Amino acid sequence: MDDVIIIGGSFAGLAAALQLGRSRRKVTVLDTGLPRNRFAGHSHGLLGHDHKPPLEILAEARRQLARYPTVRLVNARADSVSGAIDNFSVFTGDGESLAARRLILSYGVADQMPDVPGFAKGWGTSIVPCPYCDGFEVADQHWGLVWSGPQSHNQVRLFHDWTDRLTVFADGHGIPPDIRADLAHRNTPVVEGRINEIAHNGGHTAVNLETGGNVAVDILFAHPRNKPSASLHESLSLATVDTPLGIALKVDERRETSLPGIYAAGDLANPGMPSVTLASSHGATAGISAQQSMLV
Repeated sequence: MDDVIIIGGSFAGLAAALQLGRSRRKVTVLDTGLPRNRFAGHSHGLLGHDHKPPLEILAEARRQLARYPTVRLVNARADSVSGAIDNFSVFTGDGESLAARRLILSYGVADQMPDVPGFAKGWGTSIVPCPYCDGFEVADQHWGLVWSGPQSHNQVRLFHDWTDRLTVFADGHGIPPDIRADLAHRNTPVVEGRINEIAHNGGHTAVNLETGGNVAVDILFAHPRNKPSASLHESLSLATVDTPLGIALKVDERRETSLPGIYAAGDLANPGMPSVTLASSHGATAGISAQQSMLV
Protein backbone atom coordinates (compact mmCIF):
# COMPACT_ATOMS: atom_id res chain seq x y z
CA MET A 1 0.00 0.00 0.00
CA ASP A 2 1.17 3.50 -0.83
CA ASP A 3 1.16 6.27 1.71
CA VAL A 4 -0.23 8.65 -0.92
CA ILE A 5 -1.56 8.37 -4.44
CA ILE A 6 -1.43 11.62 -6.39
CA ILE A 7 -3.82 11.87 -9.33
CA GLY A 8 -2.42 14.42 -11.75
CA GLY A 9 1.27 15.05 -12.35
CA SER A 10 1.59 18.67 -13.42
CA PHE A 11 2.97 21.47 -11.24
CA ALA A 12 0.75 20.82 -8.21
CA GLY A 13 1.04 17.04 -8.28
CA LEU A 14 4.80 16.97 -8.72
CA ALA A 15 5.30 19.61 -6.01
CA ALA A 16 3.32 17.38 -3.63
CA ALA A 17 5.35 14.33 -4.69
CA LEU A 18 8.61 16.18 -4.02
CA GLN A 19 7.67 16.99 -0.43
CA LEU A 20 6.46 13.44 0.19
CA GLY A 21 9.50 11.88 -1.45
CA ARG A 22 11.80 13.95 0.73
CA SER A 23 9.79 12.71 3.71
CA ARG A 24 10.52 9.16 2.53
CA ARG A 25 6.84 8.43 2.07
CA LYS A 26 5.78 5.88 -0.55
CA VAL A 27 4.02 7.73 -3.37
CA THR A 28 2.51 6.90 -6.75
CA VAL A 29 1.78 9.73 -9.18
CA LEU A 30 -0.75 9.00 -11.94
CA ASP A 31 -0.59 11.36 -14.90
CA THR A 32 -1.93 11.48 -18.46
CA GLY A 33 0.68 13.97 -19.71
CA LEU A 34 -1.85 16.63 -20.75
CA PRO A 35 -1.24 19.70 -18.53
CA ARG A 36 -3.55 22.67 -19.00
CA ASN A 37 -0.73 25.00 -20.08
CA ARG A 38 0.71 22.65 -22.72
CA PHE A 39 -0.46 25.12 -25.39
CA ALA A 40 1.73 27.92 -23.99
CA GLY A 41 5.18 28.53 -25.43
CA HIS A 42 6.55 29.86 -22.15
CA SER A 43 5.63 29.90 -18.49
CA HIS A 44 6.15 33.09 -16.49
CA GLY A 45 6.29 34.10 -12.86
CA LEU A 46 7.73 30.88 -11.40
CA LEU A 47 10.86 31.78 -9.45
CA GLY A 48 13.95 30.25 -11.02
CA HIS A 49 12.04 29.11 -14.12
CA ASP A 50 10.75 32.36 -15.58
CA HIS A 51 10.29 32.33 -19.37
CA LYS A 52 10.85 28.60 -19.76
CA PRO A 53 8.50 26.30 -21.72
CA PRO A 54 6.14 24.67 -19.19
CA LEU A 55 6.70 21.17 -20.59
CA GLU A 56 10.46 21.68 -20.16
CA ILE A 57 9.98 22.64 -16.50
CA LEU A 58 7.82 19.58 -15.87
CA ALA A 59 10.30 17.27 -17.60
CA GLU A 60 13.10 18.57 -15.40
CA ALA A 61 10.91 18.12 -12.31
CA ARG A 62 10.34 14.48 -13.24
CA ARG A 63 14.07 13.95 -13.71
CA GLN A 64 14.73 15.41 -10.27
CA LEU A 65 12.08 13.19 -8.67
CA ALA A 66 13.92 10.13 -9.97
CA ARG A 67 16.44 10.49 -7.12
CA TYR A 68 13.73 9.67 -4.57
CA PRO A 69 13.29 5.88 -4.42
CA THR A 70 9.85 6.03 -2.78
CA VAL A 71 8.28 8.07 -5.62
CA ARG A 72 6.82 6.23 -8.62
CA LEU A 73 5.60 8.11 -11.70
CA VAL A 74 3.04 6.24 -13.79
CA ASN A 75 1.65 7.35 -17.13
CA ALA A 76 -1.95 6.31 -16.58
CA ARG A 77 -5.42 7.71 -15.95
CA ALA A 78 -7.28 7.04 -12.72
CA ASP A 79 -10.65 5.64 -13.77
CA SER A 80 -12.25 5.25 -10.35
CA VAL A 81 -11.65 5.92 -6.67
CA SER A 82 -13.32 4.43 -3.60
CA GLY A 83 -12.74 3.84 0.08
CA ALA A 84 -12.05 6.04 3.07
CA ILE A 85 -9.13 7.42 5.02
CA ASP A 86 -6.29 4.89 5.47
CA ASN A 87 -7.87 2.59 2.89
CA PHE A 88 -8.42 4.22 -0.50
CA SER A 89 -8.54 2.20 -3.72
CA VAL A 90 -7.71 3.58 -7.15
CA PHE A 91 -8.27 1.71 -10.41
CA THR A 92 -6.35 2.88 -13.47
CA GLY A 93 -7.18 2.79 -17.14
CA ASP A 94 -4.48 0.16 -17.52
CA GLY A 95 -6.36 -2.19 -15.19
CA GLU A 96 -4.03 -1.71 -12.22
CA SER A 97 -5.50 -1.65 -8.72
CA LEU A 98 -3.72 0.62 -6.23
CA ALA A 99 -4.25 1.28 -2.53
CA ALA A 100 -3.19 4.21 -0.36
CA ARG A 101 -3.77 5.82 3.00
CA ARG A 102 -4.21 9.30 1.50
CA LEU A 103 -5.14 10.82 -1.85
CA ILE A 104 -4.15 14.09 -3.49
CA LEU A 105 -6.31 15.22 -6.41
CA SER A 106 -4.43 17.50 -8.80
CA TYR A 107 -5.87 16.56 -12.19
CA GLY A 108 -6.62 20.16 -13.06
CA VAL A 109 -9.25 21.62 -15.33
CA ALA A 110 -9.83 21.74 -19.09
CA ASP A 111 -10.74 24.97 -20.83
CA GLN A 112 -13.90 24.74 -22.91
CA MET A 113 -13.18 26.40 -26.25
CA PRO A 114 -16.09 28.43 -27.67
CA ASP A 115 -17.37 27.46 -31.09
CA VAL A 116 -15.61 30.36 -32.78
CA PRO A 117 -13.30 29.63 -35.73
CA GLY A 118 -9.71 30.52 -34.87
CA PHE A 119 -10.20 30.56 -31.10
CA ALA A 120 -8.73 27.14 -30.32
CA LYS A 121 -5.89 27.70 -32.80
CA GLY A 122 -4.77 30.84 -30.98
CA TRP A 123 -5.31 29.59 -27.43
CA GLY A 124 -2.15 29.92 -25.36
CA THR A 125 -0.32 32.06 -27.90
CA SER A 126 -2.29 34.99 -29.34
CA ILE A 127 -5.30 34.37 -27.06
CA VAL A 128 -4.44 34.14 -23.37
CA PRO A 129 -6.25 34.40 -20.01
CA CYS A 130 -3.70 35.74 -17.50
CA PRO A 131 -1.87 39.10 -17.47
CA TYR A 132 0.48 37.90 -14.74
CA CYS A 133 1.50 35.03 -17.03
CA ASP A 134 1.88 36.96 -20.29
CA GLY A 135 1.31 40.68 -19.69
CA PHE A 136 4.92 41.79 -19.37
CA GLU A 137 5.85 40.46 -22.80
CA VAL A 138 3.07 42.45 -24.50
CA ALA A 139 3.06 45.54 -22.28
CA ASP A 140 2.09 48.84 -23.94
CA GLN A 141 0.62 47.04 -26.93
CA HIS A 142 -3.02 47.05 -28.03
CA TRP A 143 -4.92 44.51 -25.93
CA GLY A 144 -8.38 43.13 -26.53
CA LEU A 145 -10.66 41.66 -23.87
CA VAL A 146 -13.59 39.38 -24.64
CA TRP A 147 -16.26 40.30 -22.08
CA SER A 148 -17.44 37.25 -20.13
CA GLY A 149 -19.45 38.75 -17.28
CA PRO A 150 -19.22 41.12 -14.28
CA GLN A 151 -15.72 39.84 -13.46
CA SER A 152 -14.47 41.36 -16.71
CA HIS A 153 -14.84 44.85 -15.23
CA ASN A 154 -12.10 44.07 -12.73
CA GLN A 155 -9.96 42.74 -15.58
CA VAL A 156 -10.19 46.15 -17.27
CA ARG A 157 -8.97 47.84 -14.09
CA LEU A 158 -6.20 45.27 -13.75
CA PHE A 159 -4.98 45.46 -17.34
CA HIS A 160 -4.21 49.17 -17.08
CA ASP A 161 -1.08 48.31 -15.09
CA TRP A 162 0.30 46.89 -18.35
CA THR A 163 -1.27 48.96 -21.12
CA ASP A 164 -3.38 52.05 -21.82
CA ARG A 165 -4.55 50.63 -25.17
CA LEU A 166 -7.44 48.29 -24.44
CA THR A 167 -10.55 47.42 -26.44
CA VAL A 168 -13.47 45.49 -24.96
CA PHE A 169 -15.49 43.12 -27.15
CA ALA A 170 -19.01 42.82 -25.73
CA ASP A 171 -19.59 39.55 -27.65
CA GLY A 172 -23.33 39.73 -27.09
CA HIS A 173 -23.16 40.44 -23.36
CA GLY A 174 -25.23 43.20 -21.83
CA ILE A 175 -22.89 45.63 -20.06
CA PRO A 176 -24.71 47.78 -17.48
CA PRO A 177 -24.78 51.56 -18.07
CA ASP A 178 -22.74 52.37 -14.95
CA ILE A 179 -19.96 50.02 -16.06
CA ARG A 180 -20.08 51.42 -19.58
CA ALA A 181 -19.64 54.89 -18.08
CA ASP A 182 -16.62 53.71 -16.15
CA LEU A 183 -15.12 52.13 -19.28
CA ALA A 184 -15.61 55.43 -21.13
CA HIS A 185 -13.90 57.25 -18.24
CA ARG A 186 -10.94 54.89 -18.69
CA ASN A 187 -10.84 55.55 -22.44
CA THR A 188 -11.70 51.92 -23.10
CA PRO A 189 -13.91 51.53 -26.19
CA VAL A 190 -16.58 48.81 -26.34
CA VAL A 191 -17.13 46.98 -29.63
CA GLU A 192 -20.65 45.58 -30.00
CA GLY A 193 -21.74 42.40 -31.76
CA ARG A 194 -20.87 38.77 -31.34
CA ILE A 195 -17.46 37.52 -32.40
CA ASN A 196 -17.80 35.53 -35.60
CA GLU A 197 -14.16 34.51 -36.19
CA ILE A 198 -10.66 35.21 -34.95
CA ALA A 199 -7.91 35.44 -37.57
CA HIS A 200 -4.20 35.34 -36.79
CA ASN A 201 -2.02 37.22 -39.24
CA GLY A 202 1.56 38.45 -38.96
CA GLY A 203 1.64 38.82 -35.19
CA HIS A 204 -1.74 40.56 -35.04
CA THR A 205 -5.13 39.15 -34.14
CA ALA A 206 -8.15 40.25 -36.13
CA VAL A 207 -11.47 39.93 -34.33
CA ASN A 208 -14.17 39.55 -36.96
CA LEU A 209 -17.70 40.39 -35.93
CA GLU A 210 -21.04 39.05 -37.14
CA THR A 211 -21.92 42.61 -38.13
CA GLY A 212 -19.19 42.44 -40.78
CA GLY A 213 -16.65 44.68 -39.07
CA ASN A 214 -13.30 43.65 -37.66
CA VAL A 215 -10.85 45.04 -35.13
CA ALA A 216 -7.14 44.23 -35.00
CA VAL A 217 -5.36 43.85 -31.64
CA ASP A 218 -1.88 42.68 -30.67
CA ILE A 219 -3.08 40.23 -28.04
CA LEU A 220 -6.53 39.01 -27.06
CA PHE A 221 -7.47 38.11 -23.50
CA ALA A 222 -10.38 35.74 -22.96
CA HIS A 223 -11.76 33.62 -20.15
CA PRO A 224 -13.69 30.62 -21.47
CA ARG A 225 -15.46 28.39 -19.01
CA ASN A 226 -13.61 25.36 -17.74
CA LYS A 227 -14.45 22.07 -16.11
CA PRO A 228 -12.47 19.52 -14.08
CA SER A 229 -10.39 17.22 -16.26
CA ALA A 230 -11.89 14.17 -14.55
CA SER A 231 -15.02 13.37 -12.56
CA LEU A 232 -13.50 11.51 -9.60
CA HIS A 233 -14.57 14.26 -7.22
CA GLU A 234 -18.19 13.64 -8.24
CA SER A 235 -18.05 9.94 -7.42
CA LEU A 236 -16.54 10.88 -4.06
CA SER A 237 -19.27 13.53 -3.46
CA LEU A 238 -16.67 16.16 -2.58
CA ALA A 239 -17.90 19.66 -1.80
CA THR A 240 -17.34 22.29 -4.49
CA VAL A 241 -17.54 26.06 -4.82
CA ASP A 242 -18.96 27.96 -7.78
CA THR A 243 -16.72 30.40 -9.67
CA PRO A 244 -17.56 32.71 -12.58
CA LEU A 245 -15.94 30.24 -14.98
CA GLY A 246 -16.75 26.84 -13.48
CA ILE A 247 -16.45 24.90 -10.24
CA ALA A 248 -13.52 24.27 -7.92
CA LEU A 249 -13.10 21.77 -5.10
CA LYS A 250 -13.63 23.20 -1.65
CA VAL A 251 -10.53 22.83 0.55
CA ASP A 252 -9.38 24.13 3.92
CA GLU A 253 -6.08 25.85 4.73
CA ARG A 254 -4.34 22.45 4.69
CA ARG A 255 -5.78 21.73 1.22
CA GLU A 256 -7.99 18.97 2.65
CA THR A 257 -11.32 18.44 0.92
CA SER A 258 -14.67 17.69 2.55
CA LEU A 259 -13.71 14.00 2.78
CA PRO A 260 -11.01 13.25 5.38
CA GLY A 261 -7.79 11.95 3.89
CA ILE A 262 -8.32 13.50 0.45
CA TYR A 263 -6.44 16.67 -0.47
CA ALA A 264 -6.63 18.81 -3.60
CA ALA A 265 -4.31 21.30 -5.25
CA GLY A 266 -3.75 23.23 -8.46
CA ASP A 267 -6.41 24.73 -10.71
CA LEU A 268 -8.85 22.02 -9.62
CA ALA A 269 -8.99 23.58 -6.16
CA ASN A 270 -8.10 27.20 -6.89
CA PRO A 271 -11.18 29.38 -7.48
CA GLY A 272 -8.98 32.41 -8.12
CA MET A 273 -6.24 33.09 -10.62
CA PRO A 274 -4.60 30.13 -12.41
CA SER A 275 -0.87 30.23 -11.76
CA VAL A 276 2.01 27.76 -11.81
CA THR A 277 3.42 29.47 -8.73
CA LEU A 278 0.19 29.02 -6.78
CA ALA A 279 -0.26 25.47 -8.09
CA SER A 280 3.25 24.55 -6.92
CA SER A 281 2.68 26.18 -3.54
CA HIS A 282 -0.68 24.50 -3.02
CA GLY A 283 0.74 21.16 -4.13
CA ALA A 284 3.59 21.41 -1.63
CA THR A 285 1.07 22.31 1.09
CA ALA A 286 -1.11 19.31 0.20
CA GLY A 287 1.88 16.97 0.28
CA ILE A 288 3.09 18.22 3.64
CA SER A 289 -0.43 18.14 5.08
CA ALA A 290 -0.97 14.57 3.91
CA GLN A 291 2.37 13.51 5.41
CA GLN A 292 1.69 15.19 8.74
CA SER A 293 -1.79 13.65 8.94
CA MET A 294 -0.16 10.19 9.02
CA LEU A 295 2.13 10.90 11.97
CA VAL A 296 1.69 8.66 15.00
